[in-house]
Amino acid sequence: MDVTEARDVTSQVLDAVGRAVVADREFFETVLLGVVGKGHVLLEDVPGTGKTLTAQSVATALGLSFARVQFTPDLLPADITGTHVFNEQTREFEFSRGPVFANVVLADEINRAPPKTQSALLEAMEERQVTVDGDTYALPDPFFVIATQNPVDMEGTFELPEAQVDRFLAKSAIGYPDDEGEVDLLRRRAGRSEQSPSVEAVLDTERVHALRAVPETVTVDDDLLEYMAAVARSTREDRRVEVGVSPRGTQRLFEAARARATIEGRAFVSPDDVKRVAQPVLAHRLVLTPDARVEQVAKRDVLADVLGEVPVPTV
Repeated sequence: MDVTEARDVTSQVLDAVGRAVVADREFFETVLLGVVGKGHVLLEDVPGTGKTLTAQSVATALGLSFARVQFTPDLLPADITGTHVFNEQTREFEFSRGPVFANVVLADEINRAPPKTQSALLEAMEERQVTVDGDTYALPDPFFVIATQNPVDMEGTFELPEAQVDRFLAKSAIGYPDDEGEVDLLRRRAGRSEQSPSVEAVLDTERVHALRAVPETVTVDDDLLEYMAAVARSTREDRRVEVGVSPRGTQRLFEAARARATIEGRAFVSPDDVKRVAQPVLAHRLVLTPDARVEQVAKRDVLADVLGEVPVPTV
């Protein structure tokens, strides 16, 4: 698959998801960055905006297997990864796979589970494998996690540790639809008998593999490499930031920029690609100082200031 075909198939996937979920196309593109860029996506928004439907629609449009895990305070790591079960016929313990063994895993309300359970996803997200009772099991390929969390209902929740937040390629919010979008949502509901809309498969596992290989062919100019590194360094030097973008974050910015160019159908990365993916890829990685948190400084504003200060190369 070349970049032109990749642009066409990603456009078809975006159209398919857009027929099921009412949201900005830019939001869908951010979610698709995780698929094309071989990363994971964290969605933070109030209930009822379509986060779960988005995850289901993306999995169906890609033709991949889907599993949903509802995170609760009593959820155990084994409920995610699986556990060994005694088989009375063979008189041996057999591994029963958990829901994490799917191509697309929806970690719904991930911040409702305690840190011990949240950590069960760390190895899966980074290494694409899980270890249970000393035995290691490879996860399906492709493997993609979409996690959701509710920012307003904080009672009975556990804030994600920075190490886990850093595992997500991008973080985004779907937001409320505008007036026209909400009316369109009602029109769509009136035009079908089912409560939830359906999505047709656009790709299959083999073509998703081919799509995810395309960014490796996208070229990045040396000036852009220096620009991405400069943006990361500037976040570490900002007085409002206690912990800036890590080297892992810089690499994810690089991967997301190539994925963005792939979605646009270009064989090279432009400075605009870097600037468009910087907010969803880098903002959630910043740890603000206590003073900045007291002053209610937004991470997005800090990153916007950094992007405004770092000179943009001409490519």
